[in-house]
Amino acid sequence: MTDPAASSAPASSSGSSAAPDRAPAPDVVERALLDDPPDAGGLTPAARHALRELPPSLATLGNLFIRAGHELSLVGGPVRDAFLGVMPHDLDCTTSARPEQTEEILSAWGDACWDVGRNFGTIGARRGGVVVEVTTYRTEEYEVDSRKPAVAYGDTLSGDLTRRDFTVNAMALRLPDLVLVDPHGGLADLRAGVLRTPVSAVQSFDDDPLRMMRAARFSAQLGFDVEMDVMNAMTRMAPRLEIVSVERVRAELERLLVSPWPRRGLELLVHTGLADVVLPELAALRETVDEHHRHKDVYEHTLTVLDQAMGLETRADGPVPAPDLVLRLAAIMHDVGKPVTRRFLPNGTVTFHGHDHVGARMTKKRLRALRFDKQTIKDVSRLVELHLRFHGYADAGWSDSAVRRYVTDAGELLERLHRLTRADVTTRNKRKARMLDAAYDDLEARIAALRQAEELAAIRPDLDGRQIMDELGIEPGPVVGEAYRFLMDLRMEKGPMGEELARQALRSWWAARDDEG
Repeated sequence: MTDPAASSAPASSSGSSAAPDRAPAPDVVERALLDDPPDAGGLTPAARHALRELPPSLATLGNLFIRAGHELSLVGGPVRDAFLGVMPHDLDCTTSARPEQTEEILSAWGDACWDVGRNFGTIGARRGGVVVEVTTYRTEEYEVDSRKPAVAYGDTLSGDLTRRDFTVNAMALRLPDLVLVDPHGGLADLRAGVLRTPVSAVQSFDDDPLRMMRAARFSAQLGFDVEMDVMNAMTRMAPRLEIVSVERVRAELERLLVSPWPRRGLELLVHTGLADVVLPELAALRETVDEHHRHKDVYEHTLTVLDQAMGLETRADGPVPAPDLVLRLAAIMHDVGKPVTRRFLPNGTVTFHGHDHVGARMTKKRLRALRFDKQTIKDVSRLVELHLRFHGYADAGWSDSAVRRYVTDAGELLERLHRLTRADVTTRNKRKARMLDAAYDDLEARIAALRQAEELAAIRPDLDGRQIMDELGIEPGPVVGEAYRFLMDLRMEKGPMGEELARQALRSWWAARDDEG
């Protein structure tokens, strides 16, 4: 078996040809893989290591369920990850026991036990540092126009696996002996790097439309292709995603974006029409494709900006640790204002004037519709609004006051803005690219120099609101704000002045204001 986790994924998403029927013969549906000889082709050394390193307390828990007359299996993501040679973090299990029976057993096994979602048959428990969630065998499907799946308990492990989203997630390891149960050929699909559904894709997505989003997310997360049957069903059934709650859709989109290969997932969303439901602004960028080549392909440019922004993320100890959701969202939204601002001039050129501000408003509206948190909405839309600001610097050098304002306007987003601005350079003109890169190097150097001299990140006027009121002998009100803004503009233009010079300037401003009145 080739370890899929060790291979490099292609940069773009595409459907594979229809996979052959891999339904295994009954005698190989279950096998004790750890008993296989090392050269039997069942496991990579990394996968064998991951399985052997599973917590021993899982075996103890499996024995407790067996003694009580029930089955218990590790299932889904932890099994898939182990076969990829990745140590599982979430230990999800499935059982024949009903929730009240599960709770009794887990209470005896663990230090703590809690109700994760009894209506869905899930009970959680912790023993030492090991946390498990155990769910009763079940089936689930959406009623027509329902936003919540109807859940019914099942009676068999094979039935439970059949209702899961993809074959690579439809494998289980019976506890305590780690016997693989793989009725749908998930291990073969894991080797092939393909996403296939245990039942027909239409039936699977009809049961739970969110699985279409999960297909895109797993493509981005695992670097896998989707089977053509899956892609066709996504295209056909994309509008059905509208019945799924916004929160569930957003959660899948977030997971997609922070995955190793988000471009794959986004391309799949756009190609199948799911983006028309989830991110119509991204899909609309294809409308700016210009067969006359008067401007670059905005859709492809956007995906390239995403790739380049990811390449500028830092390690955990850096200023923008990867994966950074805010930076990646800003990368895919930074040009969404272009379709509505595109204008064709008489000389044959094309303009997108104001697309930064229009795009910021569109971004805020979309992220609100997806119910992102307020801080993420604020940060992403602000980056979109600011992403063109640097181009004035590239055209003509800025004064110190302009540099100060750039830093102040960016605030805590400055490091992300640095990366978004650099990533936005996708020109094939190497000379122009080098010029822009050198200009931004110069801007960053000037920011560093000014920060060292002035502590730019904490720029404030030389007088605060209380000092302004004392100096002018006025009460709190709008005039204090006017005076504060005057001093702030002065601070940007002149740099630090000191309190005495600031008081003189304030008095002159106040006298001129009275004269005008």
